[in-house]
Amino acid sequence: MSFMRQYELVERVKSYDPTADESALNRAYIFAMKMHSGQKRESGEPYFSHPVAVASILTEYKLDSATIITALLHDTVEDTPASYADIKELFGEDVANLVQGLTKLSKVQIHSEASKQAENFQKLVLAISSDIRVLLIKLADRLHNMRTLHYCAKEEKRQRIARETMEIYVPLAERIGMQALKDELEDLAFQTLHPEAYESITSRLTFLAEKDEKDVAEVIAILKQDLADNQVKGEVTGRQKRPYSIWQKMQRKNVTLEQIFDIMAFRVIVKTVAECYQVLGIMHTKYNMIPGRYKDYISTPKANGYQSIHTGVLGPLNRRIELQIRTRDMHRVAEFGVAAHWEYKQGVHREGTQYRWIRDLLELLNHSSDPNEFLEHTKIAMYQDQVFCFSPKGDLIPLPKGATPIDFAYAVHSGVGDTCVGVKINGKISPLRTILQNGDQVDILTAKNQTPSAEWERIAVTAKAKACIRRFLRAQKRQQLTEAGRNALVAVAKEYNQSFSDKDILPVLDKGRFKTSDDLLTAIGEGLVSATDIFHKIHPELKLSLYQKTMSLFRKSPDKQAPLPAKNMPITGLFEGLSYGFAKCCHPVPGDKIVGIVSSGKGVMIHTQDCPSLAQYADEPERWLDVGWNMAMIHQSTLPVRIKVTLVDQSGAMAELMTVLSQQNANLSNLTTQRRGEGWMELMIDIDVRDREHLDTVLQALRSTEKVAAVTRVKAG
Repeated sequence: MSFMRQYELVERVKSYDPTADESALNRAYIFAMKMHSGQKRESGEPYFSHPVAVASILTEYKLDSATIITALLHDTVEDTPASYADIKELFGEDVANLVQGLTKLSKVQIHSEASKQAENFQKLVLAISSDIRVLLIKLADRLHNMRTLHYCAKEEKRQRIARETMEIYVPLAERIGMQALKDELEDLAFQTLHPEAYESITSRLTFLAEKDEKDVAEVIAILKQDLADNQVKGEVTGRQKRPYSIWQKMQRKNVTLEQIFDIMAFRVIVKTVAECYQVLGIMHTKYNMIPGRYKDYISTPKANGYQSIHTGVLGPLNRRIELQIRTRDMHRVAEFGVAAHWEYKQGVHREGTQYRWIRDLLELLNHSSDPNEFLEHTKIAMYQDQVFCFSPKGDLIPLPKGATPIDFAYAVHSGVGDTCVGVKINGKISPLRTILQNGDQVDILTAKNQTPSAEWERIAVTAKAKACIRRFLRAQKRQQLTEAGRNALVAVAKEYNQSFSDKDILPVLDKGRFKTSDDLLTAIGEGLVSATDIFHKIHPELKLSLYQKTMSLFRKSPDKQAPLPAKNMPITGLFEGLSYGFAKCCHPVPGDKIVGIVSSGKGVMIHTQDCPSLAQYADEPERWLDVGWNMAMIHQSTLPVRIKVTLVDQSGAMAELMTVLSQQNANLSNLTTQRRGEGWMELMIDIDVRDREHLDTVLQALRSTEKVAAVTRVKAG
């Protein structure tokens, strides 16, 4: 495949921007070619063909020369010896910063692991917040990679890239209004993810296009005549719907391909907004309108700036047709999105933070505790349709369908959301769980002492509201845990007749795990760290072996006589009167190899020797006791043990599982569903067994069950 030559690229840019820096474009082309010399793509083509293709795509959107130069150079710092300093010296700081922004996105490649994808998406949001041209280049880069995806040898990689395109890059392209690019990305991803459906739909579209070619031309001619009869000058075109949009309609309406008749959409482009509504009147007067198909995006534009009137009519030749009515300016914005803004023609780019949706993403990024949560919330935010509500001052607030006053309050400001106590909708007091409708006027009532409740998270639907509520509740819970940790340390200090204050923690902070005293206090409150261990680090001179402390409680006489070994206990190696318990992390049962750990206030905890939680006692050998099972004292009593079962998600599978457990006399004491996927579910089950032999029998019986995919014993510290 040939790629655009140097002079062709420069002429393309000069055709729409006569002031473009021709010298810089030429230097960038040659520099990138030299830097990528010898590198190949999976297709076998020179790697340089990729940045040229990306630059070519961006010229279709008439972007400034700095963006085109960056497209040519976008992989040089990442994949060649070129540095940021080189780019800055040769092409200036603006281009260097754009290249650097794109390079940072490539540092962590998105892999199949969700966390990697989420982390990289965070980087993308931060990059486009400073300069939205980063997103334009990234989208063009993804489009060319999708066009050449068939050269990728690994099926799993093709599927991953296509899913990622559909979940992240398609909605981002839609958010900045680049409809043509978004449509092509969707179709290319659809072709990879559902090849049979894609082939079936494209074959059907080809057949219908040939069959209906004359009818389409006749419909266009009739519509043009309708405009002329009413003294309206306009352009009428017809286009076939995209394969993916037809697939979506099939899924949404649960119909077959043969049941979809309106695969053609017709567009009327006029000069003024007034003419748009005049054309609408002409069409609705002459033809019967199809109910539920009218949408006015001129009076209430989409969040990405898209404006048009959509309607469906039973039109010429008695055909159901979809009509889009818009001005030429609206059409340019619909196709080019953010790239259509005049600022680019003047060589001035808009900062990403001027776009409300990017500001919302940045605020969401600040409220989310981890990358996965941020990514999930963002997907929800980008995919939902919208309703438009008004504040008492008349400000228009776009919200997703199904939004409530809670969402409206947080859309206004997080402070308004946090202090919301009630709402007036169209002047009437209404419940906070009310679903808002298009055109509602919403007046949020607030109070200083109000705080969000956990129930609000279930009521809210917007990502921003959910993230703000979750952040507040996390902060509230952290405060409670911090106080609990502080109280635990105070209690230990009292045992030693010592005082305690937060500043005592500072000298013993482990900067790798806990950066502040509050971090450590919270960990103590959660039970992740022992308050006694921390106190002993603060006062090592007061540390007394837990074993010695525990044993001293069981001396038989004041002359320091050694404690007597216990005789009538199921555990050997203990002493008379010494309390013990079985660790819930590993659930030891007779027959397991075990060890005893002396614990303050609990006596001795019995663990299996392979329990992961024993690692935390590795540097305290004085706490370990050599214990075993007294088989003579073990009768028919049972002990709990935890197992993980992966069960085929079919009717009767759970009943079959219960039957097997019953047949093996393994009493079920607790069952929770950990995860559920397509066709399977993962269960965590606590059962009571007599000993290790009994457990092994139960596990073997489960593994022999047809609907059980996997079963393992759980030992988690």
